[in-house]
Amino acid sequence: MDTLTRRRFLLASGVTGAAALAAGAAVIGPRELQHAADNTPLDEADNILVLVTLYGGNDGLNTVIPYADSAYQDARPDLAYDADDVIRLDDEVGLNPSLKGLGALWKDKRLAIVRGAGYPTPDFSHFRSMDIWQTASPSAPVTTGWIGRWLDATGDDPVRALNIGSVLPPAGVGARCTAAALDASGDGQLRPTFASAVTGLGRTQTGDSPATSTVCTSYRNERTVAKTFASALRGTSTTSGNGRGARSGGHSGQSANALSGQLDFVGRCVKAGVPTRAYLVSLGGFDTHANEKQTQQQLLSTFDDAVSGFLKDMAGDRNGKKVVVMAYSEFGRRVAANASDGTDHGTAGPVFVAGVPVQGGYYGDPPSLTKLDDGNMISTVDFRAVYGEVVRGVLGADPSRVLDKVPSELGFLA
Repeated sequence: MDTLTRRRFLLASGVTGAAALAAGAAVIGPRELQHAADNTPLDEADNILVLVTLYGGNDGLNTVIPYADSAYQDARPDLAYDADDVIRLDDEVGLNPSLKGLGALWKDKRLAIVRGAGYPTPDFSHFRSMDIWQTASPSAPVTTGWIGRWLDATGDDPVRALNIGSVLPPAGVGARCTAAALDASGDGQLRPTFASAVTGLGRTQTGDSPATSTVCTSYRNERTVAKTFASALRGTSTTSGNGRGARSGGHSGQSANALSGQLDFVGRCVKAGVPTRAYLVSLGGFDTHANEKQTQQQLLSTFDDAVSGFLKDMAGDRNGKKVVVMAYSEFGRRVAANASDGTDHGTAGPVFVAGVPVQGGYYGDPPSLTKLDDGNMISTVDFRAVYGEVVRGVLGADPSRVLDKVPSELGFLA
């Protein structure tokens, strides 16, 4: 098995600790934050991306709701929301009643809703579709993610992208660089004997093969990150997301405040001036094949409380004003409800982009609910248009170095 394939296998299998280090990911803890903030603080010109993955396939039609469309009401009579139920955005569209915080962001023109986001030739497998979204490669499987390729193109500092959770998702895997992974299960400190061993393993020797040098670099990265995230955030704890557990579409086992905990930690990092440019967080459980309405409302309430509270906190901070939150799911759901008061795997769905740098409003055309492909909506926006604008406008890089296709930007960034 070649090195890159083995690394992907280890990451996707949920391997952590020393094995994850060998796989090229620095596994870190909360104490390692302050060192980087003190020594290489975030540049005043740098924006920050917070990428929120909603695992399971969120029902976009009951999130951004075309309540005035009779086709919507007819297709899911027991699941559909009436005009009096939604948070109205205009005379035709409203938000799920659980999204009150996002409704306030909309009024403040700090919420962009990208409608009909998807990719050509949709795949209805949770694993494959999420892999497509995280690698940004709809046409063929690839071994790197879009955040990983951004790291490859712009530098090898292991602190520049951080996944909250010790299982690194494919988005953060590059050919040469990977995002760091925050192990929030403990205090983040290696035992002294193991720390010494890791330091030794990071030393290169004359005659090392390229593969050996790569592994040595991984161990050195762990020690770099260990010095980075330090005392200012000592005692901080968070419930981390588990991308692997949610990739199958089931409930992730996260508590009701799991996403808030992750974003609280991100907020501490941002305020401390940590030079991380991209944070990856997640919430699972959106595979609502049965009894969808109550389940989705609870999940969207968790999402809304976490994101809107986080952005309210960030708006009052010098660094926080540069934060852009992007939230997506691997696919939407079918237009028609199923026989179990739920919905089955579908296609196009909304993407939320929010924050002070965002120009609020609708972007992209709403998919038709009558011109369908075997019961599924036809995507109107290639998701790489969203990624391209984020790579350029938030991460400050050339999208052509990250994406295989760069569609025209939508204009949601100021």
